[in-house]
Amino acid sequence: MITDEDLRELWIKFFTEKGFKRIEGYSIIPENDPTVLFTTAGMHPLVPYLLGEPHPAGNRIFDIQRCVRTTDIDSVGDDSHLTLFEMLGNWTLGECNKRDMIHLSYEFLTSPNYLGIPKERLAVSVFEGNEVAPKDEEAYNAWKECGITQIFYLPKEHNWWDLGGGEGPCGPDTEMFYDTGKPKCCPECSPACSCGKYLEIWNDVFMQYNVKKKGEKAQKLSRPNIDTGMGLERTICVLNGTKSVYEIGGLKDVINYINANAEKNYEFDETSKKYYRIITDHIRSSVFILGDARGVVPSNVGQGYILRRFLRRAINCARFIGLDCARFADIADMYVDKYGKYYNDIAQKREFIKEEILKEVEKFSKAIEEGYKEFEKVIKGIEKHKEFAQKTGEIVENKLSGKAVFRLYDTFGFPFELTKELAEERGYEVDEEDYLEKFKEHQEKSRQAAAGTFKGGLADSSKQSAYLHTATHLLLAALQNKFGKDVKQRGSNITPERLRFDFNLDHKMTKEELDEVEDFVNKAIQREIPVVCEVMSLEDAKNSGAEGIFTNKYGEEVKVYTIGDVSKEICGGPHAENTRDLHHFKIIKEESSSSGIRRIKAILD
Repeated sequence: MITDEDLRELWIKFFTEKGFKRIEGYSIIPENDPTVLFTTAGMHPLVPYLLGEPHPAGNRIFDIQRCVRTTDIDSVGDDSHLTLFEMLGNWTLGECNKRDMIHLSYEFLTSPNYLGIPKERLAVSVFEGNEVAPKDEEAYNAWKECGITQIFYLPKEHNWWDLGGGEGPCGPDTEMFYDTGKPKCCPECSPACSCGKYLEIWNDVFMQYNVKKKGEKAQKLSRPNIDTGMGLERTICVLNGTKSVYEIGGLKDVINYINANAEKNYEFDETSKKYYRIITDHIRSSVFILGDARGVVPSNVGQGYILRRFLRRAINCARFIGLDCARFADIADMYVDKYGKYYNDIAQKREFIKEEILKEVEKFSKAIEEGYKEFEKVIKGIEKHKEFAQKTGEIVENKLSGKAVFRLYDTFGFPFELTKELAEERGYEVDEEDYLEKFKEHQEKSRQAAAGTFKGGLADSSKQSAYLHTATHLLLAALQNKFGKDVKQRGSNITPERLRFDFNLDHKMTKEELDEVEDFVNKAIQREIPVVCEVMSLEDAKNSGAEGIFTNKYGEEVKVYTIGDVSKEICGGPHAENTRDLHHFKIIKEESSSSGIRRIKAILD
């Protein structure tokens, strides 16, 4: 049996010995991908480097990245779906030596010093070629050299990677599968089947092409890359032959804890089992999100909305199985004990994590009572409408609108299933289709609220965005000058028109305080101070006094931007060359972002 600890340590040992430099995993809240609310893959934080920016740690790097995916949230509770997982990844930047990478992959998978999988139990797939790019014979031959006999050519939908939309950097991949030994489902059985014979465990992506226009033939990239990814939990399941991800490591421990404290047994029925797994998964994801250095707390938008949804869904499941939600704090402790040694920010925020979880339990308990009252108001409104309609001859359906159902969910945390159940008891239907439309609209608004975070919060790399980026450094320095060094950046969003800057503060700023902060920034601008960039070790950067709240995202070498005696921060570019480029700084709004977090919006004019 292999444990998650075993797999992490083997991954670190192998790639260190092969000359790759380990980098720390990035924040779970993305800083350079405006398309997602959370970091959903190991490569997302590395997009600037995959597109050509030099990485401080060099061209051969690896990491262990925590990821959150919410697209399959409704599938959580089955044997395989999780909203949080750990991705083992490694990269070669600026080169694409497929043969070397495939031989490394083969060694890690089959060597008795590592995973020790018999090569007869491995199957691989490679790109079969199409009008855009040729058949990947190089990958095929490399696997053949390793002695793999089960090699399958598969089409684009299985063995091709791109950024989406069919344009931009792209390339073939090769996927590795564990052959379970089950008989083939048909003569054409391959890893493309869903029969369960082949289980994916690793993927090597060869970013070697660029498509300028959709449908055109791919051109070779001048600076290709290799990106690989192995899902930790899935791989452990495959190697140990367990049916469910909830039978491994800390997940199994939490299932056992809930079973010892709930009224309904884990094996009571399939519904109970699903509720156990949802609690186990959602509390784990909540611990990681709350423990992240960027300070997300439950709210009604963006990442905070997803966090709130995780917790409230877990609370509802706990009610169904008879588990006291106060025990969520114990479950959080179990996860911090297990993962804190790998993710120090979680260990440091143990008490904060438990406090926020229990606060949400209390808030939801109050909200659910208000939700019952609101549900009654909705029913009374329909009844009055029906009474009036009888006089006019209008036909009124016994149906709750999607808008009303979504409001119960969004405002009061009333789960759709509960609204539907109560409605049916009263002889009503719910407009499920309309509800799902409203829910999708809200998801898109949440996604847009978190968008615009390319390269440290920038929507683009224009000069004006770079100037506003520099202004955030001066703004942080001004806030720390006024309120003390405990004030830290909690997020930023920069477009060419304005900056939005989140920071911790326990009160609404007065006009006098805002004027002082604004004046501090403008005096720095008037001094015409050069903005100096230096590359140094992370340790030297810390010792020099450089600000860097998200230090877990950096490698051993970092970029430090210094603005005279005003500001010194670990940061990625781009920036102004001199503060005079900023002209004049003006705060246009100061408001609350979330509990204990304030937000300033400002412009340069």
